[in-house]
Amino acid sequence: MRNISFRNDVLPLKDILYRLALRITTNPEEAKDIVQDTLIKLWNRRESLGEIESIEGFSLTICRNMALDRVRLLKGKSNPLDSGYAEKADNASDPLEKATLKDRISIVRQLLDSLPEKQKSCMQLRDFEGKSYKEIAAVMGISEEQVKINIFRARQTVKKKIKEYDSYGL
Repeated sequence: MRNISFRNDVLPLKDILYRLALRITTNPEEAKDIVQDTLIKLWNRRESLGEIESIEGFSLTICRNMALDRVRLLKGKSNPLDSGYAEKADNASDPLEKATLKDRISIVRQLLDSLPEKQKSCMQLRDFEGKSYKEIAAVMGISEEQVKINIFRARQTVKKKIKEYDSYGL
């Protein structure tokens, strides 16, 4: 049994947990609440955390399940991601380029949000959080092959939809 420090081993995960919850709920306030609830749940189990092989994987699993439960509870009444992520468009040089980049970010965000939940979660954990297939499989409760398939299908869908959008009207 390992000695787990809540402050050193669990609290640093809050940003990763927030991004995962935000990706699922698309609501910053809901995501904060979910992270807080996740941390409370982990705190209540702090005595047995040393028995868990991967604290990060366990935390992500709790967070994901809570976020999915919250989304089901709200029955899809979630708001789109706020414009906080669109600030990256401010690096563009002229107003037209800024507007185009902002639109592109919005479209990609909508495409990601429209993916089936498993594909969206797998892609989030792999492409945005940098998790390995093994870690994702543990969090999602599926095989590594299923993770790879979900990521492949998600990427293909996004790529296809972006091509359709780019060629629209030509």
